[in-house]
Amino acid sequence: MSRRITALVLTAAAALALTACSSGSADPVPSGDGDDYGLVTPGTLTVATEGTYRPFSFHDESGELVGFDVEIAEAVAEKLDLEVVFQETQWDAIFAGLDAGRFDVIGNQVSINPEREEKYLFSEPYTVSPGVIVVAEDDDSIKSFEDLAGKTTAQSLTSNWYQLAEESGATVEAVEGWAQAVALLQQGRVDATVNDSLTFLDYEKSEGPTGLKIAVETDEPSLSAFAFTKDKEALVEAIDGALAELREEGVLAEISEKYFGADVTQ
Repeated sequence: MSRRITALVLTAAAALALTACSSGSADPVPSGDGDDYGLVTPGTLTVATEGTYRPFSFHDESGELVGFDVEIAEAVAEKLDLEVVFQETQWDAIFAGLDAGRFDVIGNQVSINPEREEKYLFSEPYTVSPGVIVVAEDDDSIKSFEDLAGKTTAQSLTSNWYQLAEESGATVEAVEGWAQAVALLQQGRVDATVNDSLTFLDYEKSEGPTGLKIAVETDEPSLSAFAFTKDKEALVEAIDGALAELREEGVLAEISEKYFGADVTQ
């Protein structure tokens, strides 16, 4: 078939697709090559992710890129009838890469906040994660953040949780990260540690039983979603439709249970 005939066939197919959409009988989630989405590569959803952020985006023993965010992105792309390609990018450079048009979307537990919303579009959240106080499972002395007053917590000094613990009146023992905080807590050298619920659920799922429990949750959870540049309204709408269907079908909950032993998607 000549290039001219091929072009005519493709043009006719596109016209039929547009007619179907205008008739109101199209599926809620569009399918096809995604030309209307302004994709970096037609027919392909290019997703930026770290590849070193367990359990969200990491390499398993065989070297394959896996993780919670990876599987969510793969399920969304399948709904949209698009191929998916992941570009592994360090966090410090990931938004600059999005701005430069190197990829279509960031799928890497990007939390929604007012500062980011001024510059970027976000999908509907696919992760809901409150902050939590983690204590020994036999400790019932902490029932609110106010109860941290006079207690000792283990926190990384560079985290937001350090500030929250300090503002709640705790004496903070500086640690390098979650693993060291948990070790001090299990040894009885601190009373608690403050972190996000996903970190605890991942730890409990992979290492449990840990002898620890969640004592308190924050009222306002952190919401994480796919992030886009401001010109990607059509892609955001399509991905929101895909996420809604995946949620209704139980796919998001299934992926969540696999990695966290709980549904963290709503």
